[in-house]
Amino acid sequence: MTQTTPFRVGAVLALLFVFLVGVHGLGDGFKLLGRDFLESFFAATSNPFIGLIVGLLATTLVQSSSVTTAMIVGLVAAPEDPLPIANAVPMIMGANIGTTVTNTLVSLAHMGRREEFRRAFAVATCHDFFNFLTVAILLPLELATGYLRRFATAIAAQIGHVGGVEYESPLKHALAAVFAPLKATGAALFSGRGQAIFLILASGALIYLALMLVVRVMRSAMEQRVESFVTRALGRSVLLSMLIGAIATVMVQSSSITTALLVPLAGAGLITLRQAFPITVGANIGTTVTALLASLAASGPNALAGLTIAVVHLLFNASGALLILPVPFMQRLPLTAAQALANVAARSRRWAVVYVLGLFYLLPASLALINRLLR
Repeated sequence: MTQTTPFRVGAVLALLFVFLVGVHGLGDGFKLLGRDFLESFFAATSNPFIGLIVGLLATTLVQSSSVTTAMIVGLVAAPEDPLPIANAVPMIMGANIGTTVTNTLVSLAHMGRREEFRRAFAVATCHDFFNFLTVAILLPLELATGYLRRFATAIAAQIGHVGGVEYESPLKHALAAVFAPLKATGAALFSGRGQAIFLILASGALIYLALMLVVRVMRSAMEQRVESFVTRALGRSVLLSMLIGAIATVMVQSSSITTALLVPLAGAGLITLRQAFPITVGANIGTTVTALLASLAASGPNALAGLTIAVVHLLFNASGALLILPVPFMQRLPLTAAQALANVAARSRRWAVVYVLGLFYLLPASLALINRLLR
């Protein structure tokens, strides 16, 4: 280890903290837009495909499936006029797809270098394709049999009276304290939605700046041959990699953060697509824990329903892992699709932008608008 290595490690940790501050501020900004802003997406969910789109759109806006699923749990557990569990299940699936947009956006920071971008974009989109495949399998199964809802109801009935736990990330108070001056500036300059937009833009700038600098630091780390250590550590066991992804996600309360941090590692050549894949699957499972624990503390006549939809989220992600990872053919599908898309995007960067904007924003927004006009 050279003398510069500790400084690089410190720089990466500091930049990751700035990244987390930006993510924290993004959530604050969307909260200031008002609860109705998100709840308005949950109006037409009797159609399961619209429910899927609503969950996807809401998550792409707040950049966190934890925020969306917590909102869904709250709506299902509402003491009056609760959202039906059957309506909420496709929304949970949509939230799982929507949460992948963050790491795909992060990969665009590597567009300046073709091979680096190819590696980063492949790792980012393997999360997309894994969740697409899981939804393609489990949504028809759920519509035909009610598999997730039935199993979750049975499990919730057994654990519903255990009592709740509210989990808070150890970073939460530190992030809030660092972001407080920027929040105060926004309050002094703007009011209402103007303040919300200011915080969203400022948070986005922090995220972009932090990730761009992380890319540079990670690239310089290649000179120290750190990649050999990472390869040995992550290549030993799929289960260990999944556990790493799950624990990291529980700590930061966002699978988006965990998977987004893999992208610069992949771009710098420190981690391969096959090594990153089980970590993203573990992150999918880890992101369910916060809503699950919080739902146990809910009270009121529909508290058990709130717990049930939280268990649905866990079962959905666990079922996807069990159906895809152990079967070589199934495991190759998202990896092959991600690599093929990355090859296309590396040859012409505009297709990467078209993919992100079209799939995560324009297509679901257009379908939601068409449904609203036809009602």
